[in-house]
Amino acid sequence: MEQMDQSPVVAAAVAAVDGRDVGSDVEDLDHSEVLVGVGGLGGGVGMAFNDDSGLLAKEDRQFRKARRTLRSPPMGVRSNSDPVGTTNGMLLSASAPASSGFLGSQQMKNLLASGKNSRKSRNVFVRSRGQPKKGGAGGKGVWGKPGSELDETGMCQDIRDPNYDSDNQEEYKLEEVDPVLSDRELKKVVEPILLEYLENGNSDEVQVLLNELTLGANKCGVVKLAIVLAMDRHNPQRELVSRLISDLYGCVFSPEDIAKAFDDLLVGLDDLVLDTPEAHVLLGQFIARCVADDCLPPKFITRYKGQVENEWVKSALEKAEVLLSMNHGIAHLDNIWGVGGGNRPVKYLTNKIVELLKEYINSGDVDEAMRCLLELEVPHFHHELVYQAGDLAIEDSTERVRDMMVQLLKFFASTLVVTATQLEKGLKRLFADIQDISLDVPAAYIILDQLVTRMYAEGVVSDELLKLLPTRGRKRFVSEGDGGRLKPMAF
Repeated sequence: MEQMDQSPVVAAAVAAVDGRDVGSDVEDLDHSEVLVGVGGLGGGVGMAFNDDSGLLAKEDRQFRKARRTLRSPPMGVRSNSDPVGTTNGMLLSASAPASSGFLGSQQMKNLLASGKNSRKSRNVFVRSRGQPKKGGAGGKGVWGKPGSELDETGMCQDIRDPNYDSDNQEEYKLEEVDPVLSDRELKKVVEPILLEYLENGNSDEVQVLLNELTLGANKCGVVKLAIVLAMDRHNPQRELVSRLISDLYGCVFSPEDIAKAFDDLLVGLDDLVLDTPEAHVLLGQFIARCVADDCLPPKFITRYKGQVENEWVKSALEKAEVLLSMNHGIAHLDNIWGVGGGNRPVKYLTNKIVELLKEYINSGDVDEAMRCLLELEVPHFHHELVYQAGDLAIEDSTERVRDMMVQLLKFFASTLVVTATQLEKGLKRLFADIQDISLDVPAAYIILDQLVTRMYAEGVVSDELLKLLPTRGRKRFVSEGDGGRLKPMAF
């Protein structure tokens, strides 16, 4: 640049362009307005300032227009009310106080770097990894991943491929494969089958349904699920599960499946105890019963000796060992769960019902009578309770026993322990046998009438059932014109 007479403002502007410190040159320019532009709209160097003498301008050599590297000024450099010039796209404020000075070269570099980075996305999810998409194998019209041509066999089986040739295709056969059930699917499918078995006790149906499933190596899961379901129920259901394991042994379950099921149950015994506190005792009984049924080898218990630290597992194994070591233990294990529910003889159930009714007459404890009745687990046989209650009331022939039986039947009917169907069935049986009962108790008809009338007053007997109450007419002679014949007895 040619030498010229430079005012302090011009010198400061030239120094700013050259990157020198210009603080000393602008000490007296508190209200000056300076515009500095390099590569601006004019394409050259322009300097202008205002003072008391007016506007002065100087233009020098022309420079080629510099490449603009920034599309927008970086944040924080200028405001809307602060028009400035540009330096390679950067805006410099000229209305700042002169004492602050111009930006140095290092500051300019920092601003340029920050402005450059400000254009990048700050979202980490859209930043590129710097690698080709799908390793070069993705997109339309590409050749595929490098090296994929080595896997080509020359046979194209895709009918939409241009290289597909229907005449040169080899014959292939499709085979249907049933996937093995997972643990979650097994529980969802098998649990309804087991619940239905606990209702009807038909093990043949369970065998047919299990053979239709693809259990694979997960057959032990069926044994585990059956035992866990039985633990939450009563002895009759546990007896059914023990019978099921014995019936399906060999045809569905192998000895290894049953042994693995008990191994898994022993491992998870801590969790079972949380749901069923006596799970360790029940599991020991199941193990002993399976050994007695020859579904488990006796060495199943002995191989755990000295290798168990869990107290619950020790208790279960000790329970099984004690049951097996008793005198005639194998024979007694057949009834380890007792004989309950409908599997017991009718005479046995009848005697139990009579015993609880006599105990109720002596104690008057309704709750104890209900507990004893529920322990029998024969809801289909509750009509026998109604029959025996009426029979005892007739045989005793006292008002106290009659009133107690009415209150007992009322309590059972209100709590639905004895359903209306069972109550009606028991009374109809009593009505049908009243003639035989009257041979032993002559006043049976009168006592039965009083009993049923009292039950009707308490709301236990319906109108339809009251109309079925039998009555016996008294014997009397008819008029003389009938020849002294007796009228038949009316019931």
